[in-house]
Amino acid sequence: MQSELEIQITEIGRRARQAARALAVLSTEQKNAALLGMAEALVARAPDVLAANARDIAGAEEHGLNKAAIDRLRLSEKRLAEMAEGIRQVAGLSDPVGQVITQWTRPNGIAISKVRTPIGVVGIIYESRPNVTSDAAILCIKTGNAVILRGGSESLHSNIAIAVALQAGGSAHGLPENAVQLIPTKDREAVRHMAQMDQYLDLIVPRGGHSLIETVVSHARMPVIKHYHGVCHVYVDRAADLEMAVRIAVNAKCQRPGVCNAMETLLVHREVAGEFLQKAAPVFAEKGVSIHADPAAFQQLSALNYPLLHEAREESWSTEYLDLILSLKVVDSLEAAIAHMEHYGSHHSDAIITRDAAAAERFLNETDSATVYWNASTRFTDGGEFGFGAEIGISTDKLHARGPMGLEELTTYKYLIRGEGQIRE
Repeated sequence: MQSELEIQITEIGRRARQAARALAVLSTEQKNAALLGMAEALVARAPDVLAANARDIAGAEEHGLNKAAIDRLRLSEKRLAEMAEGIRQVAGLSDPVGQVITQWTRPNGIAISKVRTPIGVVGIIYESRPNVTSDAAILCIKTGNAVILRGGSESLHSNIAIAVALQAGGSAHGLPENAVQLIPTKDREAVRHMAQMDQYLDLIVPRGGHSLIETVVSHARMPVIKHYHGVCHVYVDRAADLEMAVRIAVNAKCQRPGVCNAMETLLVHREVAGEFLQKAAPVFAEKGVSIHADPAAFQQLSALNYPLLHEAREESWSTEYLDLILSLKVVDSLEAAIAHMEHYGSHHSDAIITRDAAAAERFLNETDSATVYWNASTRFTDGGEFGFGAEIGISTDKLHARGPMGLEELTTYKYLIRGEGQIRE
């Protein structure tokens, strides 16, 4: 016998399927008009959204969430304006739906085209950051997909207010009813019910901690796109510009430590470790970074009287801190750096700092990660920074999406075959 919650979620799925059929036939101009209406509504309803967010912040503080988590949760007029601008940017992007990927004609005269199409109904399960509600919704609408959102319990009021604003603004400009729906409950069973609703959901994307993703993967009856961890590395090569290396490493760790593309492990070539750490240690110390160092780095940092120093343990190398904490290791070669990342990393974002073009090309080609950098911070792994306008998530899977997921990753394709009466002999 179905529970009341399961009945509610099944009905949300049924309505989403109806909306998806209507969305799939909208023109690019119609979808863009709806998106611009969603941006207008988000700004117009800012007082309601901020009031809802204040309730969530108060609840988070009452339950003792850490500062990094509260920062991810907090909205402001500026952040809402940025969200609205993000919607406008997505409206201005090229629509992948209907794009001909390739086409050819067979010897018998049959013409075959491979064409991008919407996926259908996409479910997004996420934690903390309420801006994901907007990002996920607008990318799905642009690509003709209906979306079912299930945000974290700590941001429930914010998510509801944002989703209501987006659907209302879109509806005023032709968006089908129920194209954007949010599951309005903190009940964790909602995640399991969504994951098992394969009669309505075509794809599910979990964004959050390991336990959430494990729950979704273990119950899902439809394809799942995920990233488990963001254990990102910066490798300072023997041929690095050390001033550049310090700037990049500090940015990758400190600019916003509580996000998945922040550096968690710093690898330094033995030949430049002493000089690099003399330059980097004062900057990391000023930022309040706690360092878990291997024996070689520990010895050098001890000599520099580094104030927040700990001995690294085996688990240090595979830990996603999401805080001002850093694992530091001295390596003997480029090969050792790549091998370390392969063994301990999450294949998310990894960078090399070097002036040696040959070493950089080896790193770019041999590092098996979704995004690989030469002389740039891992913090650029982001849909907005890649020019996508927003992102649905950052995938460490290899099928069918990898890295920041923008519009193309929210489409599938079909083959259109045009003939003139051909039959198979």
